[in-house]
Amino acid sequence: MYHLIILKLGGSVITKKDSLEPEADYKNLDRIAREIADYAADGLIIVHGAGSFGHPFAKKYAIGSPIENEDDFKEKKMGFCLTQSWVKKLNTIVCDNLREKGIFAVSIQPSSFLTTKNKRIYSGELQLIKKYLEMGFVPVIYGDVVIDVDNYIKTAVLSGDQIIKYLAENLKPERVILGSDVDGIYTKNPKKYRDAELIKVVSSMEDLELIEGATNVDVTGGMGGKLKELLILAQMGIESEIINANESNYIKKALKGEKGIGTIIK
Repeated sequence: MYHLIILKLGGSVITKKDSLEPEADYKNLDRIAREIADYAADGLIIVHGAGSFGHPFAKKYAIGSPIENEDDFKEKKMGFCLTQSWVKKLNTIVCDNLREKGIFAVSIQPSSFLTTKNKRIYSGELQLIKKYLEMGFVPVIYGDVVIDVDNYIKTAVLSGDQIIKYLAENLKPERVILGSDVDGIYTKNPKKYRDAELIKVVSSMEDLELIEGATNVDVTGGMGGKLKELLILAQMGIESEIINANESNYIKKALKGEKGIGTIIK
């Protein structure tokens, strides 16, 4: 029997997100893979973001926006194919790095088992993931583009944060760890304000109502979006913590059970 942990690696941590071309951060990937290998326990799912391998293409082709006409749909379909191809390339890089450190990493493509409806997960099949876990593999899943059953959208971008929520709701992990490029949730954006203070524990969105900028830290759409997903899990008794994956040994410490490194959501 395994004790499940879901680990998210943000796209800003494993790629050069501001790069004009898709570019992995090999230095970070190598260090993070070593930290995960040091953990060396069964029951781990890794979900990673797309960063510079996915965001530029999804934005360029406006994947997830309403289809205007047949020509627009053709262009979006090509954008879908290109985005899917590039995020798979990043996933291959991540999995190769993990396997080099002795981790039994297996790639699982979200578009092969998940669909959305109006850009929210609509259906999924998790039996294969469960089987991989039972056999001691480490499933590595990632932000992807998927089929959307809404006839006005047809395709959508599926974030790693949504995937984490869906997996956690259905697989009931003991803990969820989100590796970001900041230490957690702050009173202000720490990248802009020197007097920003780290919030150690968050239990509801009300905790942040009077804190200016606390929900606008992450450049991929706001820490507030992540927090809303995580608070739903907290209500189910699944604790999560946002930590800085750019800091050496933080991931290893969190995997081994140390708490209070970043912001705990419970």
